[in-house]
Amino acid sequence: MTAFSIIFFSFTFVLPVSAQTGKPNFNRAQTFDVQHYILRINFDRPNKKIYGDTTVRLKPLSNNFKLIELDAAGLDFETVALVPENKILQFRTSGEKVYVELDKIYSPEDTISIRFVYTAMPKKGIYFVDAEVENGKIIRDSQIWTQGEAEEAHHWFPSFDFPSDKATTEQYITAEKGETVVGNGELIGQTENSDGKVTFHYKMPVPHSTYLVSFIVGKFVKVSEIYKTIPLGFYVYPGKESIVPKAYGRAKNMFRTFEELTKIDYPYNKYDQTMVANFNFGGMENITATTMADTEIFAADFNFAQGGVEDLVSHELAHSWFGNLVTCKNWAELWLNEGFATFMEAAYREKMYGRQDYLRKIRSDAKQFIVDDAVNKNRHGLFNQLARPDDSIFDTTTYQKGGAVIHTLRETVGDEVFWRALNVYLNRHKFGNVETSDLQTALEETSGKNLEWFFRQWVYGAGSPKLDVIQLYNPKSKTLRLTVSQVQKVDGITPESFILPLEIEIKTTNGTKTEKLEIKNRMENFSFKLNGKPTEIKLDKNEKIPLKTVRIQPLVIQSK
Repeated sequence: MTAFSIIFFSFTFVLPVSAQTGKPNFNRAQTFDVQHYILRINFDRPNKKIYGDTTVRLKPLSNNFKLIELDAAGLDFETVALVPENKILQFRTSGEKVYVELDKIYSPEDTISIRFVYTAMPKKGIYFVDAEVENGKIIRDSQIWTQGEAEEAHHWFPSFDFPSDKATTEQYITAEKGETVVGNGELIGQTENSDGKVTFHYKMPVPHSTYLVSFIVGKFVKVSEIYKTIPLGFYVYPGKESIVPKAYGRAKNMFRTFEELTKIDYPYNKYDQTMVANFNFGGMENITATTMADTEIFAADFNFAQGGVEDLVSHELAHSWFGNLVTCKNWAELWLNEGFATFMEAAYREKMYGRQDYLRKIRSDAKQFIVDDAVNKNRHGLFNQLARPDDSIFDTTTYQKGGAVIHTLRETVGDEVFWRALNVYLNRHKFGNVETSDLQTALEETSGKNLEWFFRQWVYGAGSPKLDVIQLYNPKSKTLRLTVSQVQKVDGITPESFILPLEIEIKTTNGTKTEKLEIKNRMENFSFKLNGKPTEIKLDKNEKIPLKTVRIQPLVIQSK
């Protein structure tokens, strides 16, 4: 998901966290594994109501299994039955849960299918958007679309609504004649019903988390292209087809770049991108069917905004590898989705436009985080210890800091090792779920380095280093002494001292030299023998660690 607008972004916040070393377990316990959802949805548009018919196929994870607990918010169940026997089952609802009593005890060898028939007027998950009318003329037709992240799917179908459970899905969405339905996976067919409405049947055969399940209903024109054998669909409003080359014209380059970098082909059978109205985010990486805010896509009409649109499109596509192919196991680990998608925006730019544009993007992300972190009273590490399943998790820490930290990780282990480790990470966990420890393991195995220090300060710690540098030059001995102090505020989650392997470039009246230094304490002194008076020093000239602020004091000449 892209949380911030191209034109502006808003700061969100989360609550402060406790010490990072003893992190709590954010994984959700499961007693069953959902295998497949069949979703049938009809609409009562005037009342913003849905008629749902969902079949959940699952397997118990242990013996003596007799009670199913699913997430369900505001669903008014008419019947709950075991299928194909059509045996009516007893159920009860409490809060945002439905509990189903099975007809007997089951074991892990069994497969159970439960059919739920219900109605709902969803407060989340499904959004009804009225037509835009101007002077009695329809400017844009009405729409219905879903938004699942973080946990909104259970507002329109009973489910295990948490990222750790992946299942295949099948959708039967009924729309008005003349409307288009965009869903996940392959369009199997369309059926015209006796009432004149049309039911679209989509099937997604690759397991995915519930927050990635989506559909969009409305009037669209589809512009089709193809990348290798992958059909690409760009769904825009009628008469707005000219926006496609401006907003999506580089999509094939993005596919090629991400495949080359990860050495993993795009893992699905299609890729659709659809604009919608009143979308709360820039975009959402619903599996094979990304949703885009129309305001963001139409921004491609303006030269000054086209770079932001390009970043949005690449960000959402990058989730096909980082977020959809491998998915964070819980919301505390969301940076593994969003930090990587943000980093891949820059990696794409590096391939297309060169190293300096890559660094510009990384630098911009780092600055956005640092500005936010300076004024935000509620801060957290990349591993977000008080992550909540709401919009508070979509912030500059998870996105911008995440991308900048991944850049520093790349610089720490080296380019070749970094991309090889990501290939290991993606292949090892493809179609599954991941935690930070999985990424760390892949990098340590591939690099042969112990990276505990790196993850401790950059992932489990908060904030960033703030350096104050005092220069003292002795002309008699031609020695430059630097006193480097880490002056970031220590608050229990920000490290007192970061470990910072850096290069320093020192210019003198007689030339330039580069030295390596490792800053690891709150205050340290470094001495350098020079061939003349220093005229300028640059700390971290190549920006391997962009997440820092540095204040270099004026040079002091030692008089004695």
